[in-house]
Amino acid sequence: MLEDNDLPQGEDKAIIVEQMFDQIAHRYDLINRLMTFRMDVRWRRRTVRGLALEPGSTVLDLACGTGDFCNDLMRYELNPIGIDFSAGMLAAAATDAPLVRADALRLPIPDSHVDGITCGFALRNFKDLNSFFHEISRVVRPGGRIGLLDVGQPSHPLLRWGHRVYFGTLVPKIGALLSDADAYSYLPKSVDYLPESEKMLTELRVAGFTDVARIPLTGGITQLFLGTQGT
Repeated sequence: MLEDNDLPQGEDKAIIVEQMFDQIAHRYDLINRLMTFRMDVRWRRRTVRGLALEPGSTVLDLACGTGDFCNDLMRYELNPIGIDFSAGMLAAAATDAPLVRADALRLPIPDSHVDGITCGFALRNFKDLNSFFHEISRVVRPGGRIGLLDVGQPSHPLLRWGHRVYFGTLVPKIGALLSDADAYSYLPKSVDYLPESEKMLTELRVAGFTDVARIPLTGGITQLFLGTQGT
């Protein structure tokens, strides 16, 4: 069990995150729908539209979980490949997309090989976010697109307070009731792993992406990062 301010780092973080997602896989989608009031569906589809890729394009969905993002990519006539390092998540997947168990920081993909990448609510779970940005830059072809979703902090003070209470207090209670108390206590705390948005935009540019942009969604409780591979 993690203490209130005890967030794991490095290899310890990777091990804990993998075990956690294995543990909660069987009810992960149900709890996502309940916690977000189904807004997660809208956020993923906004991300897919933001890619603006031609039908038939190959898109890696990293930290694909049970395949929700893969299914949305297929709805837009794209060809997804789901990648996750949680065997439990892949076993619980409900998608016809091909799935691969692999580490997103060491993708088994040749250089400049795919047209796009999506990643939903996993940036804070990687042990080294900057390495992740460089790895996705390696595998995306020039002109390819990325769409990265994660939680955000609303700019409006009242909305920010309400979001903090809901995400920090109610979400762990829902998770404890329906799934695993430790996991859903950790997930709100894991937001502290995320750098400031301007730093992430800078790191994406350094990794080789152009036209990078951050788009707040639903009042800023979620943020979408878009970019184009420029090298």
